[in-house]
Formats: sequence, C-alpha cells, structure tokens
Amino acid sequence: MSEKSLSIEVFQGIDSASEISHVLSYDRQKTRAAVDPEIPDEQVSQKHVTHPGEAPDGGLRAWLVVFAAALVMFSTLGFILSWGIFQAYYEENLLLNTSPSNIAWIGSTQYALACLPSLATGRMFDLGYFKIPFFAASCVLVACTFLTAECTQFWQFFLTQGVGIGVGCGIMWNPVVVIVSHWFSKRRGLALSLTTVGTALGSIVFPVAAQNLIPLIGFKWTVRVFGLILMATLGTANVLLKRRLPPVDVHGGLFNLKAFRNKAFTIYCISGIMILLGLYTELTYLSVSAVAIGVSKDFSFYVLAIANAASALRVSFGLMSDKIGAINTMAVLTAMTGIATIAWPFAKNESQLIAIAAIYGYALHLFTASCSTHSSRFSLGAYVSLYSAPLVAMGQMEDAGRRVGMFMSLIAFAGVVGPPISGAISTGTGGLVAAGYYSGGSIIFGVALLLVARYLHLGRLRGKF
Repeated sequence: MSEKSLSIEVFQGIDSASEISHVLSYDRQKTRAAVDPEIPDEQVSQKHVTHPGEAPDGGLRAWLVVFAAALVMFSTLGFILSWGIFQAYYEENLLLNTSPSNIAWIGSTQYALACLPSLATGRMFDLGYFKIPFFAASCVLVACTFLTAECTQFWQFFLTQGVGIGVGCGIMWNPVVVIVSHWFSKRRGLALSLTTVGTALGSIVFPVAAQNLIPLIGFKWTVRVFGLILMATLGTANVLLKRRLPPVDVHGGLFNLKAFRNKAFTIYCISGIMILLGLYTELTYLSVSAVAIGVSKDFSFYVLAIANAASALRVSFGLMSDKIGAINTMAVLTAMTGIATIAWPFAKNESQLIAIAAIYGYALHLFTASCSTHSSRFSLGAYVSLYSAPLVAMGQMEDAGRRVGMFMSLIAFAGVVGPPISGAISTGTGGLVAAGYYSGGSIIFGVALLLVARYLHLGRLRGKF
C-alpha cells in the first residue's frame, strides 16, 4: 500500500455525505473552468479541497500530536542548538589544529540543513508523503549521532554531524510544524509554542548531560548516550504523529514563484534571511566567550543551560500571539534578541554573562522556530516558536507545507554563513564586539522588515497579525 493511501486512512471517520459534497463541488468548479478559460488551473486545484470539519483545537488525539511534535523538537532543534558544547570541546580537545571559524562551519551547516530540505519535505507533505521520509530521517539522525562518537578528524565531523544530522533534522522539522497546524486553529499559537518547549528542554538536557557525563565516561560514550536518547524520543514520535487533513496536489511545482506575488510573503522571507544572519552567533560562541573572560570550562556549559532554561517558558509566546498576533509578538521579542546579541560581548564576568543570558531568555518567553549556549536564547525562542504562524496565514492551508518549506530553504543560506562570518569578523578584529554589532544589527534590521510585512498583509499600521 502506498504512503498516500496510508495518509488517506486517517479520514475514514469523515462523514461520507461531506465527502460527496466535496467531490460534487470540485466537479462543478472544473466544469466552470472549462467554460470560462480565464479561471486559472491553480485556482481550481486550490479551491476544490474543503477541510473535513474545523480543527478540533483540543482532545486526546490532538494533544498527543503536540506531545509527539515536542519530542521531535527535543531531538532535532534541541540537539543542534546545543552545538556550542561541541564547538568548545572540539576547540579545546579533538580539533586543536583547526581554527574556530572552520569548526563553526560544522554547526552552521547543521543549522542550514535543518532548514534547506524543507523545500522538498514541505512539497512531499502536501502530496501525502510523510511517514516513510520521517522514519528514514529518524534512522539517519540516530545513526549519524552514533557515528559522531567515532570521528577524529574535521572532515569526519563535518560529514556526520554537520551534513548527516543536519539533513536528518531538516526532513523532520518542517512537516511536524504543519501537522500541528492541522489539529489547531484558534489555539494554534499555543500549540506551536508547546511543541517548542521540546526545543528548550533538549537544549538544556544535552549541555548539562555533556558536562556531567564527559568527565565520567568520556566523549565517545557521552555521544552514544545521546544516540540512545534520540532513539527513544524519535521512536515514540513515529508512533504518535498523524496528519488530519488529506494530501492535496496544488499546482506550482516544488518552488512556486507565484507565491512571491504576495508582497507580504516576499518581505517576510527577506526578513527571515536577515534575522538568520545574526541569530546563531551567540549560540555558537557563547561558551567560548565565557571561557575567554575567565569563566571555568565546566560552568560555561551551564551558562548555555541557564539561557535555555528561560526559554522553557515560551508557552507564553503562544498565548501572547493568540491575543495580539504572531508577528507583533516576534517583532518585540526578536528585537530584544538583537539588543542582547549586541550587549553580549561586553559582559566582563560570570554575573554579567548570566544576567544577559537570563534577559535574553526572558525576552524569549515574553522562535522559531528553530532554534543554545548563548544569552540570546530566550528571545530567540519567540522567533523560532512563532515563525510558521504567519506563513500559514499567508495563503491556503493546502499549500502551507510548501510555503513553510520555501521560507525555511531560503533562510537556510543565511543560517549557514552567519556564524562563520561572525567568526571571521572576530578573528580579524581580535574580539567579539564587532561580531556582536554585525549579528545584532542584522537581527534588528530583520525585525524592521517584519513590521513592513505586517503592514503589507493588513493594509494598515496597526492590527493583530
């Protein structure tokens, strides 16, 4: 049986009369299109699908999906956002002869590939292909984690940890966001924020576990323990995740250029690119900067955990976005991320660094998405938690997977070059201050574009979106 057939089985309980009406409606629209050639095919293909009832916005099945999505976020974004512990360890131990900027390419490749496959996976999800790619990606992620424990050279870490883990995460992340949107409408912001609690927990658990396990069992067995954790969480997610809406073959291909006729969508994509250019700088270099100002190597891992612990409150983002709108929430809190990124290099002692990390984390709960060992972790969550909500609202639900995939693929290029650019700036200037200005300035400029996208969508300066 094909995966499309498996996806359709979800809807066996849908009222048959409703299904007949959908088919009759589709036939009428096709006939009308044949009579009136001015009606484009894409319009017909998008209109013929009527959602089988309103999203339940709750219930056991819906909340199990949210729980499973949180496990996926724990295993994907939560894992790769803990890259700072590997950056610091590789600089001090396994890759002593490799520059920090080059090591950062491993982490930035992870970030980019967590976004880049979304172009394909979003389209595949819309067509009904989810379970098999998701299971395959789960196996890739677990296998590459175990292989990382055996690596000793830069190219080996780059292929297994940068490419392998990055691709595995990227295949799983985007469809999960859309599945949650299938089950929730009025409470979508809350549901998406609850799923990203998994990201926060993952980015706390992995650094703390590394700090405590490496001295006891060594780096190799610590990474193997990570692999066992991922095996358990992703195994559970594979069982519980289930889409609600049927697959739809909307016209336009893998990358639908017609979507950019929507000016709000275009500006929103550019905004995401600018934000991602600076978003992961602190994530990558916080532990390194902590050691540079005299913080012990042991405690530098906990600075990451402290910042991420604040982001566990991100459920409030969902409540806030449901009240005032996702972009309104993101704009304020992501701006705080930019300010905290600029302030981060000026921390001169442990107390100041913790304070900035906590403020960054606090702003995060007061994104992304996807998506840390840095002080900006808290505000970062506002963007990573909520980025998909406006994308879903900027068009038909049937095409939501492709729109999210297009957005994620575009911002991936910014994610891959952002940390290395910051590393090169740091090396060239002999410190992190200039890198902080660059990354923080990029984030704030991206926030300004967010507000432009909101204006273009609403047609007015103020309003909920």
